Order: sequence, then structure tokens, then C-alpha cells
Amino acid sequence: MNATPAPATPRNGARWLAHALEAEGVDTLFGYPGGTIMPFYDALVDSSLKHILVRHEQGAALAANGYARASGKVGVCVATSGPGASNLVTGIADAMLDSVPMVCLTGQVGTPLMGTDAFQELDVFGMTLPIVKHSFLVRRVEDLPHAVAEAFRIAREGRPGPVLIDLPKDVQMADASHLPDHVPAEMQAPPPPDAAQLAEAMAAIAGAEKPVVYGGGGIALADAVDAFRQFVDSTRLPTVLTLRGLGALPGNHPQFLGMLGMHGSRAANMAVQECDLLLVVGARFDDRATGKLNEFAPFARVIHLDADACEISKLRAADIALPGDVAAGLKALAGARSTCDDWRKRCNDHRNRFAARYDAPGADIYAPALLKRLSEVAPADTVIACDVGQHQMWVAQHCKFDHPRNHLTSGALGTMGFGLPAAMGAQFACPDRTVVLVSGDGSFMMNVQELATIARCRLPVKIVLLDNHALGMVRQWQELFFAERYSEIDLSDNPDFAALAEVFGIPAKRIDRRNQVEDALVDLLAQPGPALLHVAIDVKANVWPLVPPNHANSSMLEANPAKPPQPQEPKSHAIPA
Repeated sequence: MNATPAPATPRNGARWLAHALEAEGVDTLFGYPGGTIMPFYDALVDSSLKHILVRHEQGAALAANGYARASGKVGVCVATSGPGASNLVTGIADAMLDSVPMVCLTGQVGTPLMGTDAFQELDVFGMTLPIVKHSFLVRRVEDLPHAVAEAFRIAREGRPGPVLIDLPKDVQMADASHLPDHVPAEMQAPPPPDAAQLAEAMAAIAGAEKPVVYGGGGIALADAVDAFRQFVDSTRLPTVLTLRGLGALPGNHPQFLGMLGMHGSRAANMAVQECDLLLVVGARFDDRATGKLNEFAPFARVIHLDADACEISKLRAADIALPGDVAAGLKALAGARSTCDDWRKRCNDHRNRFAARYDAPGADIYAPALLKRLSEVAPADTVIACDVGQHQMWVAQHCKFDHPRNHLTSGALGTMGFGLPAAMGAQFACPDRTVVLVSGDGSFMMNVQELATIARCRLPVKIVLLDNHALGMVRQWQELFFAERYSEIDLSDNPDFAALAEVFGIPAKRIDRRNQVEDALVDLLAQPGPALLHVAIDVKANVWPLVPPNHANSSMLEANPAKPPQPQEPKSHAIPA
């Protein structure tokens, strides 16, 4: 006798939402369940969506952030109301400030309870208004189609960013059988730059004696990497890149002078300070790039090409403004010719003369040399995620990237704890590629719980943990600018990170001598699953060069090899034996 088939489950708001996410092309989302978001988690049981259970909601937001950065797709994270939603805030803010497309789904108490101080009620709509492109509070199930379609359109279109959808529990549970199947909203393409302004820019490039291209993160956001490379190859203009622009040119490109700014290369900063024409592409004159703004590129006329018209002339007046489609603008300008051979030679000479050196004395591990070697032995398409601090600047200075999406770094917000969940997200986005996390002992502890997620999912993320027993960047600034008055930077009571990783079932090794580096890196990258390399480095190591705050980029400090810095040993907070 045939069994009676189970009755079809009625489609409620939560099930409609799961189908809508599938229609938007979402395949992976990161989250943590709770009371008010339970109807959506129930709907996930019958959907094709892959949900990744993180161990903290901040991990969910930063993993979605890393997924979006590495793939160019919209990242999706989910949390319940109250503390679940508030724990997403840092990851949402990071996405907003770095223009990362995300849709963030939060549960909310039922509409009859809103405004009553109900259990785990929090005005996440109001709380996140400054850090999202747009917010939706869905009060009726009939409003779901518009909210979801607009959320994904807004997250993707123009300058990308995060969008919040706050979902009361009763809306998720309401009957949605009458709602149509979801159809994604059409995207509006950016207009091409003005033809007359393009012609003026062509003439300015042709007439310049010392032109420089200043490229930023907006190149990748506009899907203009190929057009940017074709433009630089065609014009052969000396080029500098911001922290988030790295990879727009390959690291060994003949026109690439390095990163500019506070920890930029001397060749890059000198070129910008001397140039007579600055062609800005997808960059925003960030203070870490410009140093003292009114002394930045003081002799230069400015051509500014950007998809976000609001960035043009916001901080530095543009002589020629080119808002609109970045790729189209670059293609139109690729025919420009500049007779600046002497200038090219001068810039190349400076790049060679001031190239980084890796022959530091002693047997201790020299972090820049280790990271340079990591970049050489890892596959060319490796994604490197990093946290925030000295190691972040060393990665930017000494690793080479073949695409901006292969360098995941928290630029504008500077989020410690970004790296581990971002690397997780990147590995889900790029399952067939090598993903490496470079972290520091301070940042790593901020989201260390996500080792459990990596272990559970057997994500083959390779972790290089640089451990100097200090909050290194803060210590460096206290040494240089606060008269060596060290305050609350001591991490000498760090755990044994290799043993900690092994507790999670992740193979680990510790090294502290230079002659161990080569074998350790090769072994790390050969591991079939996740692995950690704990690298002990000198607490006194600093990042050079450094432009002091409120100084022009020409005022670069370098280490004095005749008298290396000798900071006082910070007071230990280790618990006595």
C-alpha cells in the first residue's frame, strides 16, 4: 500500500525569502540563529542555500564581507534580533567604508511587540542608518518582494555597499502563498564620462611633463581592472596605487612604483610630490594616502575619474572631472600619448634605488622577507587576507598581487579581527584556490573562535601568525611619537598559538629562526586542509618607511641602521608562575 505523501508546507514569508535569495544568485550565507529569526532558519532546511554556522555574529558579517570582496558577488549574513543584530555592526560598518556589497538579514520581534522593550528588541534599523546604503524594516509580508529586490539592487549598483533588511518574526511566519516568485531588479549602468572632459583630459596628458596615475579600490569595484591595465600599458605612465588598489597592476609591472601614502614606497611618494599632472582613478584622497592634504601633489593639475561623482572634488578640487563609467573612461583615454621619457626614467631609477632590502642582520625572522617569500612560493592566484596592524602594512609592501580581489584588507575602518572570518568567506567564494591569512597576535585573538568554523568545515585556509608579543603598531607609535611611554601594548602572556590551533584539530608549527622559514612555508602550503604557522618575531621590529601624522608624504622616516630603535621593555602582565 502506497504511503500518503506529506502535505506541501505552506509558503510563508521566510520560505518566500529563501527562494528569493536563490533567485538573486545567493548560494552561501553566514549566520547564527536565535529566537526571532527561527522561521527563516526553518525555511533553510528545505532550500538549496548553504548556511555556514559561525561562532559569533561578527564573524558572520566579516565572513560575508570577505566572500563579497573575493568574488565580487553580494555577501549575505544573518542574525537574530538584539545582541545578534548589534554584533553584526562592525562588519557592516567595515563593508560601508570599503564599499563592499552585502545584504544583512536580521530578525526582529513581532510587529505587535515593537516599541514595547520586548525581550531582545533593539532598533537595529535606526542603529545602522549611518553605516548602510539603505535599510528596510518589513512590516507586512506583501512588502517583501520590493524590499528584497531593492536591497540587492542597491547593494550592487553604483558604489557598492551594505543594505539591511529587518524582519519581524510575524512577517516571516505570515502566509506568502499569494506573493509572486521573486524577480531580481534591473541594474542601471553608469553613464560614460563627458566627451568634452575626456578630450580635455587627453590634451592634459599629452602636455604633461611629469604625469602620474594614482589608482585606488574603485578600479576593482567598477570591474575596470582590465581597462586600467590596458590604459597604463598604452600610455606607459608611472603609476602608484593605494592600499586597496594593490593588484590593479601586477606587482612586477614596469610602470608600477608601489603603494603611496603613510607606509608607501619612497619612489611612489616622491613621484606624486613632484608630478605636474595627477590622474586619479577610483581613489578618494584618503588621509593615509595623502598625508597632509594641502601639501599633497602640490604642483599637479588633477584629473579625477570615479564612478561615485560625490568623491570628485570632495577633498581635492579636480581640474578635470570625469564621473561615470570608469572602464569606459579609461578606454577612451588609452589613446593619450605623453612624451615624458626623462620622467619615466627618473621614476624607474627611484624605484630601483629605493627598493626594499631583505638582508637584515641576525638570525631572527625578518617579517618583510618572510612575507616576500610567501608571495613567491604561493600560487599566483592566491588570496591573501590580513588583519590590521604592522603585518597588514608589511603584506601591502612586500607581497605581490595579480588582482585587487586577491588582497583582502580592512582599509578605511581598520578592523582588527577582520582577517580570520574574511579568509573563511574568501575560501567559500574561491574553493579551488589557495587562501592565506596573515595575522598578528593582537588581531588574531579578536575572532579566534572562528577556528572552530574552519575546523568544522575543513576549510583549507593557511594561517601565518606573526607574533611579537605586543600591539605592534600602537607600540611603534608610542616609541616614535609618545617618547617611548609604553602603555597597554604588552601581549607577552599570549597563549601557545600552535597548541591552541591543535586543540581545534588544525595542524600547526612554530618557528623563530630565519633558517626555518623556507621549509615551514613550503610545508604550510602543502597541507591538504587548514594549517597554522606561528612565527615569532622581534618586538622591536617597526614598519618603514613612515610618514608622520600631519606631514607631507615627502617627510618619510626611515630606520637608522647605525642606531636601531631600542625601546624600553614593556611591563609584563603575565600571571606569575
